[in-house]
Amino acid sequence: MELSFWAATDVGRKREHNEDNFLIDKKLSLFVVADGMGGHASGEVASHIAVHEFRKSIDAKREVLSGFASGDGATVQDVLALLEQAVQTAGHAIFNRGRHEPDKRGMGTTISAMLVVGERGFIAHVGDSRIYMIRQGQVVQLTEDHSLVNELIRRGKVTRETLAKSPYSAYKNAVTRALGVYETVQVDTMDFEALPGDQFLLCSDGLHTYLDEPQLAAIVAGPHITTVPQQFVDLANERGGQDNITALVLRIQAPDAEVGDVRSEEITRKVDVLKQMPLFRHLTYKEILRVLNMTEVADYNTGEELIHEGDSGDEMYILLKGKIRLHKDGAFITHVLPGAHLGEMALIDRSPRSVSATAEERSRVLIMRRREFYEIIRKDPPLSVKLLWSFVQVLGDRLRKTTADLSGARQEATAADPSHDVLFDE
Repeated sequence: MELSFWAATDVGRKREHNEDNFLIDKKLSLFVVADGMGGHASGEVASHIAVHEFRKSIDAKREVLSGFASGDGATVQDVLALLEQAVQTAGHAIFNRGRHEPDKRGMGTTISAMLVVGERGFIAHVGDSRIYMIRQGQVVQLTEDHSLVNELIRRGKVTRETLAKSPYSAYKNAVTRALGVYETVQVDTMDFEALPGDQFLLCSDGLHTYLDEPQLAAIVAGPHITTVPQQFVDLANERGGQDNITALVLRIQAPDAEVGDVRSEEITRKVDVLKQMPLFRHLTYKEILRVLNMTEVADYNTGEELIHEGDSGDEMYILLKGKIRLHKDGAFITHVLPGAHLGEMALIDRSPRSVSATAEERSRVLIMRRREFYEIIRKDPPLSVKLLWSFVQVLGDRLRKTTADLSGARQEATAADPSHDVLFDE
């Protein structure tokens, strides 16, 4: 895939120093934005150390990236671990500088970094700078602000609309995580399939404070990427410029347009199928991408069996295209069509399969396994609440349907032979 990119940074209208920093490494396909804090220009020092130490740490393990890109041993988890370690290394450097120079003690910085390797994007994030993805005109905030305001919003104490008039407005710039203030920090990481046509904005809060999603999408879509970051800077200054402003824009293109279209159609199909499923209907686009990361795609030829009754299994199958025949003891039960799923109980218990499933025509499915399902529940509490609540709703609906079916069958049996109904026989 081909990448094009451009960036701009500005001190804004209220600050004396620009404590933002950004870094672009074309060879590594690495993009970083950092927003420093600390006073006496210490924030500028912290953000400078962050971007350069982060880049140096990634470059020192370049073989992990090449191994992943070539499919030669390195895994997604290896790349994510490399990103996290690079953040911690940068944080140690900032912390140690502050420990040896008392006037810089307590300085820190945000960091939002994106790495493109092969056909995947990888993100590491601490603080309240942001990374947005614009895909097919839809804006997705890929990072979550580690800020007091965001935490208050999550807890329902305030809304974005009422923040300005609330007592919490005085703390609108307070972050709950920063790099370098302490020796270590909790890092958010994620990966996703990067598609031709995807566009990204990495920015400090001096920009995203003034943005709304329609404006963001319209500006990023400008014909000349070299002018887009400055347009963002100008907009933030026009609306007050209360803080330093940094915008880094990245676009992904495919050398082969036809291949790019096929991949885009495939990911769109996956997202659409998941969004229509009751299990995932409450998820945001970003959360659906996280769910997709814990699935794999498999193809089955006509007559090939996915599930055999009586066997144990830990997979749920989601049909993307084709047709699956469900049968028990050789007797036909029903067909599973695209958008439907089967085997979801395997995600929560190890009971033997109750039916068999066979591809009636060439079929493509998404497979989700119990281990990955539990992993995402463990690591992402807000997403896990949505998934488990949806799971309860699905099981509740199924229980009500089963109860209604049994009640109907009982009434039919009673109508046919009243002597069989002895429950109320006196």
